[in-house]
Amino acid sequence: MEQPFTTLDPERQKQAKQYARIKRRLWVVDETTNLLYALIWLVTGWSVGLRAWLAEIVNNDWFIVAGFIAVFAGIYFLINLPLGYYAGFILPHRYDLSTQTRKNWILDQLKNLAVGAVMGLILIELIYLALRITGDNWWLWLTGGMLFFSVLMTNLAPVIFMPIFNKFTPLGEEHADLAKRLINLAKKHNTHVRGVFKMDMSRRTKQANAFLTGLGNTRRIVLGDTLVAEFTDDEIETILAHELGHHIHKDFAWLIGFGTLLTGLGLFLVSLAMNWAIQTFGLSGVADPAGLPALMILLSLYQLVTMPIENAFSRWREGKADDFALQTTGKSRAFASAFTRLANQNLGDVDPEPWVVFLFYNHPPLNERIQKAENWQNA
Repeated sequence: MEQPFTTLDPERQKQAKQYARIKRRLWVVDETTNLLYALIWLVTGWSVGLRAWLAEIVNNDWFIVAGFIAVFAGIYFLINLPLGYYAGFILPHRYDLSTQTRKNWILDQLKNLAVGAVMGLILIELIYLALRITGDNWWLWLTGGMLFFSVLMTNLAPVIFMPIFNKFTPLGEEHADLAKRLINLAKKHNTHVRGVFKMDMSRRTKQANAFLTGLGNTRRIVLGDTLVAEFTDDEIETILAHELGHHIHKDFAWLIGFGTLLTGLGLFLVSLAMNWAIQTFGLSGVADPAGLPALMILLSLYQLVTMPIENAFSRWREGKADDFALQTTGKSRAFASAFTRLANQNLGDVDPEPWVVFLFYNHPPLNERIQKAENWQNA
């Protein structure tokens, strides 16, 4: 028997617009705080002063970089903590999206801090090594290094980093038919997956999600337990087919290639602007750790300018993945129902203003995706 079509909840949509508006304001506050914090370090001379003080203690470039990062990033973490608490804990609970306890939120922050500190320190140390030894071509070497790092993290994330924060278990006998259906869908399109796993999203949120993650031997299908509990098998199949479309269309290569081009251009422009920053703020050169705030400001400004371009490119690829899902499953009604249900459950604004889509959306608006499925059905 066909499942009844899910309809949009008007009250949830009213809340969704409020929630999205608040999150945009918080994003503006966060970006402004980030830029002002880095700028203050430069104009007050704190940045040069800290580097000079560290150089008196240790005569080693690696330790100076590590010490600078510990102080600079540590202070920023403390400044940003209240905003992070409000955005990550208070606000989702206010809109009945979160199931997380305060204790578990704190535990997550400690995990994030530990993983982020280790990975961030390794990455920045390697960046400054490149700045010290590659001369004027440092931007080109960094572009290649960031490309390698992105591919490496995509491959390692499912087996090393994601299990730190979530528990992944095989889908189980009660959903054996669904697991078989999803695996067969992947096999039909010559995509090898290691299995179908359920992720314990309900421990933190009421929102639902599904994705294909990893590359090669680490690729796997992951379904949030909130998705499995609330969505029909047909709806889940269409969502997974969308994710499979990304792999079929080589979107990882498309996105990482386009991102690498933007990164390379950005680092080249930053390398030119750093010549001005070196003279203005009394830095000893581009490899001076005291220049880290300047690098942050320049890269952040470039990212703000290119964000709409990246988002437009991503929306294009997401639209192609939607087309693939509709074509390969033939279940346009289930697709429309799935994304309607996602709007209700995830508090997604189905019809955001065009300027909001242009600036912030890396997926097509939900209403556009739902209407595409309805028109597909009627075509």
